[in-house]
Amino acid sequence: MHATQHTLKKAYYFSGKGLHTGTYAHLKLMPAPADHGIVFRRKDLRSKPLIEAIAENVTNTARSTTISHDEAVVVTIEHIMSALTGLGVDNALIEMDNIEVPILDGSAKPYIDAILKDGTVDQEVPRKYIDIPQSLEIKDKRTGSWIRIEPAKAPSLDLTVDFNSKILGVQKAHWDESCDYAHEIGVCRTFVFFHEIEYLFRNNLIKGGDVDNAIVIVENPVTPDQLESLSMLFNMPGLSITEEGYLNNLQLHFPDECGRHKMLDLIGDMRLAGGYLNAKITAYKPGHTINTKAAKALRALL
Repeated sequence: MHATQHTLKKAYYFSGKGLHTGTYAHLKLMPAPADHGIVFRRKDLRSKPLIEAIAENVTNTARSTTISHDEAVVVTIEHIMSALTGLGVDNALIEMDNIEVPILDGSAKPYIDAILKDGTVDQEVPRKYIDIPQSLEIKDKRTGSWIRIEPAKAPSLDLTVDFNSKILGVQKAHWDESCDYAHEIGVCRTFVFFHEIEYLFRNNLIKGGDVDNAIVIVENPVTPDQLESLSMLFNMPGLSITEEGYLNNLQLHFPDECGRHKMLDLIGDMRLAGGYLNAKITAYKPGHTINTKAAKALRALL
């Protein structure tokens, strides 16, 4: 990883529907000057307001991370935040013409593929690593989740995922600056349990979901009628359940792809601390709520 700040070589364009709102957005990912950080701009709003990607601006964590400032809101920022962090991008401006970042393939891969093709630009200014003054632990008694942050000489993250699932089992993932983020973490897609899908649609939480952008875990027995209903909902005939217990809409990149995707999310959410952390982060059953609470608590210490 770089000792100096880096930005993008050029602008990149992405478009698609948002996973949760179903709204269609065009996104332009652009270079930014040194010390700019990562900032979103809603160009569709009259004042073209800016929203800094920091934990104080988090306003919703219902299955994704939302930031807002005054009238401006941006939903599902975690994948693009993770991609920029994993590829060592310190400064970027992200311009959008709607409320939600496109889900694309459910991972950070589209951003990674675009950026890696050109590389990044060295801005010849020292990177601002954030030193942690003391250890910090955030717990959620309701879920049993916790995140521990300890001072260290360089960033590292370890997590354990346990959904009490016979399909997933207990999965672990690790990332530090020596790891191949692009091929080991960034390509891992979001996931959902089959039994959650009906509830999520009923509560307007995955209006843009389809079988191209999510791993579907089939934990409980499913009837042929349920499969047929889902096939019609997603306009994908012939859906079935694999021997491993997943919907056959796609093939896993890794046996533990779901755990690795949780690491993708954790990297993106922890970037809301404002930069690269000289910290050892250990997380048990992480999710957007506890991730962003940890980032916010950390910023309060600085």
